[in-house]
Amino acid sequence: MRKLLMVAAILSLAACKSDKKKETKTTVVTENTKTTTSNSSVKPFVWEAANIYFLLTDRFNNGDTSNDLNFERSKETGKLRGFMGGDLKGITQKIKEGYFTSLGINAIWMTPVTEQIHGSVDEGTGNSYGFHGYWAKDWTSLDPNYGTKEDLAALVEAAHANGIRVLLDAVINHTGPATDTDPAWEENWVRTEPQCEYNNYKNTISCTLVKNLPDIKTESNENVALPAALVKKWKAEGRYDKEVAELDAFFERTGYPRAPRFYIMKWLTDYITEFGIDGYRVDTVKHTEEYVWDEFKKECDYAFAAWKKTNPEKVLDDNGFYTVGEVYGYGIGNGLAYDFGDKKVNFFDNGFNSLINFQFKYDAQKSYEELFSYYDEQLQGPLRGKGVLNYLSSHDDGQPFDKQRAKPYEAAIKLLLAPGTSQVYYGDETARPLDIEGTEGDATLRSFMNWDTAKNNPAIKELLVHWQKLGTFRNEHPAIGAGLHTMISEEPYMFRRDYSIGGYNDQVVVGIGLPEGKKDLEILSIFPDGTVLKDHYSGKKATIENGRVLIDTPYDIVLLSRSEDQTEI
Repeated sequence: MRKLLMVAAILSLAACKSDKKKETKTTVVTENTKTTTSNSSVKPFVWEAANIYFLLTDRFNNGDTSNDLNFERSKETGKLRGFMGGDLKGITQKIKEGYFTSLGINAIWMTPVTEQIHGSVDEGTGNSYGFHGYWAKDWTSLDPNYGTKEDLAALVEAAHANGIRVLLDAVINHTGPATDTDPAWEENWVRTEPQCEYNNYKNTISCTLVKNLPDIKTESNENVALPAALVKKWKAEGRYDKEVAELDAFFERTGYPRAPRFYIMKWLTDYITEFGIDGYRVDTVKHTEEYVWDEFKKECDYAFAAWKKTNPEKVLDDNGFYTVGEVYGYGIGNGLAYDFGDKKVNFFDNGFNSLINFQFKYDAQKSYEELFSYYDEQLQGPLRGKGVLNYLSSHDDGQPFDKQRAKPYEAAIKLLLAPGTSQVYYGDETARPLDIEGTEGDATLRSFMNWDTAKNNPAIKELLVHWQKLGTFRNEHPAIGAGLHTMISEEPYMFRRDYSIGGYNDQVVVGIGLPEGKKDLEILSIFPDGTVLKDHYSGKKATIENGRVLIDTPYDIVLLSRSEDQTEI
């Protein structure tokens, strides 16, 4: 039997009325979590405890091979730098198959699906196409390599039917690179120099991220006409008049100047009103003036409210529109402010419910208690009411926690049991390789999902089951991500998490370091004697007697909760 590094006894009880001395150990309702429930058995969806699956749209699953080649994107590319066929239909297929549900995923974040530049860029690594989605050509269109708007609507509908929220990826900071077929927009729209030096506030925002990545002049309040290239494109597609009429209505309603950033905000919020997406992951946040994101959030909230009003039968809950920002280099230890060197900015006060936590992969090197207690101190202290999105690997982090996939079991335990929101990068659960021979730069992180290995390799199948059991248990218990953490004992290591919202209460206990086989766990007064617990890892049940539970499983991890069936065993 595989020897895991941790044995966890996780015990939960909705609306538990015991242990009155612990009643003060409850969380508050955050600004973005306003789900109301008078029935304490109804589990709310809590963004601060969500389990988000992040995937590259082009690299996850190919559901429609007929859209694999468009715009004559047929040049030979550097390894893993061309389109590979993944699309929206492929994602929807996996939703309907229950793949995400089996992993305990309750939100999907996919890379941008907007139309990408048609040409390629020679980056010194061979030709590269915009397979990743961050090289926008037209924010109002979907790239046909990803699919159609009908495909996106079907994806959102399928996700919502399975209790899964959908996050798209918002880019306002830049267009795609200029190529022979994709000219740079006019100077009143973009700057093409200088290149950022990243040593102060101005040298981080009023510049291009890299060479040949036109930077949107987000600081401008100048009225500008539509880019000539976009006008030509829309007229050729027969939709120029429609797009202009919608823009006229937007600017009349808002009173904003016809400045570059507001055009893009209109185009991005259309995805909310048309499809009912639940949130945005926002790209390159620190490279844009902070007030831009406050303006963007205002328009997102307006669009989300409008969609809910128009589609009351499709509304999932009372949560507001969710925004998580990529402030590259931000870590939970920064608290509320990111330091540019000459200026500190609080992005939580400028449009964001949460920020990506670039620090987690380093903190995950610590012991369980060091990691968990530190995150509890931050999230229940200076960051109370805010959120962080923890990850161990991603599409552009060349130094992930476990690049060689040598510790995939430990990675699952630390990511999925840590306070905060978790981000599973596609293939974390199947040990998809992150170091591909022949690749350069971030391409090595972006191989196609290893479905064949996950299906046919016994060790990977076993690993996947491990991620599934932890993930589904996390999904069922918001106390894990959003609750207060308290260590119960150091040896064996045990802790509890407590979460309360409205009439709902969730209490969780975790034990680490217990042996395989027979386990004698002290439950204290969390559950009364006679309570039947179920181990979600082995499927076995046990009854609490004299404040203790005896359970015999072949694993060194047990996931216990109050069994729905309280029949004595």
